[in-house]
Amino acid sequence: MAKDSPIQFKGTALKIIQAQMRTTEIDVLHAALDELTGNSPDFFENDLAVLDFSGAKDLPATTDWAAIRQLLRASGLHAAATLGLPTELAAAAEQAGLPAISAEALSRPSRAKASEPAPSVPPAIETPPAPVQELAPPPLPEPAPRTVTLDKPLRSGQRFYAKGSDLIVTAMVSAGAEVIADGNIHVYAPLRGRALAGASGDKHARIFTTSLEAELVSVAGLYRTFESGVPADLARQPATICLVEDGGESRLTVTPLALR
Repeated sequence: MAKDSPIQFKGTALKIIQAQMRTTEIDVLHAALDELTGNSPDFFENDLAVLDFSGAKDLPATTDWAAIRQLLRASGLHAAATLGLPTELAAAAEQAGLPAISAEALSRPSRAKASEPAPSVPPAIETPPAPVQELAPPPLPEPAPRTVTLDKPLRSGQRFYAKGSDLIVTAMVSAGAEVIADGNIHVYAPLRGRALAGASGDKHARIFTTSLEAELVSVAGLYRTFESGVPADLARQPATICLVEDGGESRLTVTPLALR
């Protein structure tokens, strides 16, 4: 393809969020987003998402896909495709601008199309090499932090998001406050607000705290609320929250954490 062609294709490392959807009901999805993101318009910072319905059951025959896209867009998430839908629903979603993709497409590395072979040229006449002037190598870019530390108390109504990294909190997370991370969350203080780990879909993320007093905990979109308070055997105790596979489905578990 010529360099001056009006269209060219290149591979990218663009991040795609895999949003696990268990329903297409707008009211239910709106309530769930409110719990997890507070319906904040910049929560996802215009990330792209594949809507994964592989774990959904008894989906209705008709779905307002435009309303679902608008609902997700209100939190800064742009739906780009679907996965795991029945044939008829997948066709309807595609008509609404959400093409169906396979599970393999999410993990398959992009391959650049092989270019046409260059025409052969006659060998050049060898000439003595010019002296090479050694130059100092350019400075390497500073790597993005893999862990972010928050050492100040988070008050009610405040939110802290560690995008693309783990989060370590060494001060109290007050009731009504929210800590979010794409990786793990470690809270070495009372956790009284909300903690959302694996915010971009990492099922292996975990939450650790030395004193569990939370209102809500979530890993990769699966959450548990404590409206009636944390169970007595876990309240104000060290605990860890993670996902476990149960019959082919992910389940959120909260277990004591032995520190001694």
